[in-house]
Amino acid sequence: MNRWAMRICAAAILPLAASSAMADDAAAGYPDKPIRIVVPYPAGGSTDVLARTLGQKMGETLGQPVIVENRAGASGNIGASYVANADADGYTLFLGTSTALSVNQSLYQDLPYDPQKDFTPIVLAAMLPSLVVVTPSLKAGTMQDLTALLKTGKAINYASAGSGTPSHLGGELYKRMTGAKAMHIPYKGGAPALTDLVGGQTSYMFAILPESMPLVKSGQLRALAVTTSKRLPAYPDLPTVAESGVPGYELIGWYGFLAPDGTPPAIIGKLNDAFNNALNDADVHKRLAGLGFEVEGGPPRRLADLMESESVKWKQVIDEAGIKLD
Repeated sequence: MNRWAMRICAAAILPLAASSAMADDAAAGYPDKPIRIVVPYPAGGSTDVLARTLGQKMGETLGQPVIVENRAGASGNIGASYVANADADGYTLFLGTSTALSVNQSLYQDLPYDPQKDFTPIVLAAMLPSLVVVTPSLKAGTMQDLTALLKTGKAINYASAGSGTPSHLGGELYKRMTGAKAMHIPYKGGAPALTDLVGGQTSYMFAILPESMPLVKSGQLRALAVTTSKRLPAYPDLPTVAESGVPGYELIGWYGFLAPDGTPPAIIGKLNDAFNNALNDADVHKRLAGLGFEVEGGPPRRLADLMESESVKWKQVIDEAGIKLD
C-alpha cells in the first residue's frame, strides 16, 4: 500500500474511532437527565398504562425520572414520526405498537417514517390477545359453527375498531384463511363497536381481551375462541382459532420499546436491562397481567424479528383485501 493510500485509510479510520469513543463516553454517564417515553395514543388507555407502569419502575433502576408523553393521532404515525426524528441519545423513546411498526407501512402511501430504518429496537414488552366474540342471537356456538355459517352466503357482518386496526385485519385474515364471506363494519374505536355488537347491529368481532371479556362474563356476548397460538392459562377452556378449524391462525397485539436509529449500542443495552428488570418485577407483572397483557421481555432481537415477520404477514393481508388509508 503506498503512502497516499495509507493516509486515506487513516483519515477514514480516525473519525470512526473517535465516534466510537464518544459513544462509549456518552453511555458511561447515561442517563444523567430525565428520559421521555412517547406514547402514540391518548392518556388513560392500556398502552399509556403500560408505559407509565414500566417507566416508574425503570426510573428506580436508572436513577432518573421516566416521563410519559402522549402524542396521539393518525394510527400512531404522529408519535412514531416524532421519535424517528429525535436525537439518538437514549433520552427519547417510543412505545411502538404492532400497528405502527408492522401495519402502517402497508396502509399509508406517504408514511413519514420507516419502521425498519428509523428505529433501533430495545425490547418486546408485552402482547395482548383478542377474542372472537359473537352476539348471543347468532346461531354459532363454536368457531367451526361460525365458519360454516359464513360460508352459506348469508348476509352477515362483523365489527372492528376501525379500518386498518388489528380487529379489522384479524377479521380479514380469518376470511382469507377460511374462504368465509362477511361484510366489514368499521367503528371509531373498540368501545362503540362492542356496544353495537351487544345490541345485535353486527354479528361478530375480533376484540381485544380487556374490552371484550367483561361482556362475555356478564353474558352480553359469547366467546368462541382466543386468537393466540396457544390457549391462555387464565382461560384454559377457551380454544384457539387455530385449533378450531383454522390451523396457523394468530392475531396478537404487541408492544415494544424503541429508540431513534443511531442510538449507541451501550445505551440500548442499559435500556434493555432496565426494561427487563421492570418486566420481571412481581408487582409490575401482576398489574400488567390484570390488564390482560402477556408480559414478554428478552433481547432486542426478539422485537426486531417480530417486526419483520409481522410486516410480511400483514402486507399480504392488506394487499389482498385492497385496504388503503390516506
